[in-house]
Amino acid sequence: MTLLRKLGFFSAFTLPLLSIGGYYLGGWWNFSSIIFTYLFLPLADWLIGKDSKNPDEHNISELSEERFYRFITYAWVYVQVAIIVWGAYVFAYGYIGEWYWKIGFLLGIANVTGGVGITVAHELGHKNTPIEQFYAKVLLMTVCYMHFFIEHNKGHHVWVATPKDPATSRRGESFYRFYFRTVLGSFMSALAIEKERLNRKNISVWSFKNDMVWFSILPFVFCGLLTAGLYFYTGQFSSGVIIFFFLQSILAFSLLEAVNYIEHYGITRNEIGNGRYERVNPLHSWNANHLVTNFYLFQLQRHSDHHANASRRYQVLRHFDESPQLPQGYPAMILLALVPPLWFRVMDNRLEKWKLESGLV
Repeated sequence: MTLLRKLGFFSAFTLPLLSIGGYYLGGWWNFSSIIFTYLFLPLADWLIGKDSKNPDEHNISELSEERFYRFITYAWVYVQVAIIVWGAYVFAYGYIGEWYWKIGFLLGIANVTGGVGITVAHELGHKNTPIEQFYAKVLLMTVCYMHFFIEHNKGHHVWVATPKDPATSRRGESFYRFYFRTVLGSFMSALAIEKERLNRKNISVWSFKNDMVWFSILPFVFCGLLTAGLYFYTGQFSSGVIIFFFLQSILAFSLLEAVNYIEHYGITRNEIGNGRYERVNPLHSWNANHLVTNFYLFQLQRHSDHHANASRRYQVLRHFDESPQLPQGYPAMILLALVPPLWFRVMDNRLEKWKLESGLV
């Protein structure tokens, strides 16, 4: 992989810089990160286009082990924790101004913690090293979505594209209906998965060995420490710290669920009997090869290969011609999903056309 392409994965770090710069410039500049993500990135995707090139199969093992790519994801963890602390401080004790500028500030921070942060947590959470799994949990703790660590790996990846998966959006289901179904359903799924794990070991669900107990408590502990730390630093208590933490968390995991909605809309796996389904393959996720956005999202948009090979590292994810292809990258598709009539008009036709061309109907 060329040096330029390797450095491209540092692109995501421009988003926290835009949030910080937007705050100090003030006013409408607080929307800088949002405007950049949902206007500039789709435009860049359109101008620069797609990249369907796959890594050389002979170099995949070597490329997978390159420490450079891990360094980027590890560094992001520290950046995210720092941006949460800084964001809480300036939101609670600084001056942002009008309420709509505060909305821009919160959206910008959530763009960092949810748009990129949960993407990095997702990448790290699929790996089997203790440090990567720990970093994944830290990132998810900062957005109050730690149960994702359980449900995504042991639930979503098992039941994706089936009626049993709360994170798979159904054909004709609007994002708003899907949102409430998946937020509650994913949490309940994580509870059930953890209960089953404990039952196999004859451990009570009320034990502190229940990860869901810790995953439910730790975000509150983090928020408490954040509030106390800024109180001692400033000498003043501010409820703004608590308001900031939970609002950015809600916005961040809402962004995650918007991405979930896009990634699997209308895709189904065939049932082969007795509640079992065909093996997950690259046909069971929407794919996008838009080069610029893939840099920012650590190639999350090559989602087809990710589901077929969940442990594969982001730098070696592949494109498959037979996978269903999104017309645009995730930022543009999120905007489309927010307007259900337009979403259905574009995606239902695309879904049916792909099924016909693939011989699935």
